[in-house]
Amino acid sequence: MLTDFLIGLAFFLIIEGLAYALAPRLIKRMAEQIPGMSEERLRIFGVATLAIGVGLVWLVR
Repeated sequence: MLTDFLIGLAFFLIIEGLAYALAPRLIKRMAEQIPGMSEERLRIFGVATLAIGVGLVWLVR
């Protein structure tokens, strides 16, 4: 189980690193827009992202 967690963390870091390496301007623009978004909208986005991630893990497993 720890191995699965570490592999998941590694994939997260790889994807995060790719985003910063390939589209730094987009990342900066997104970071500037986040403070202007409502908490409700951010929460909905977070829950949707969480659900997609859980669904993908469920499909793979």
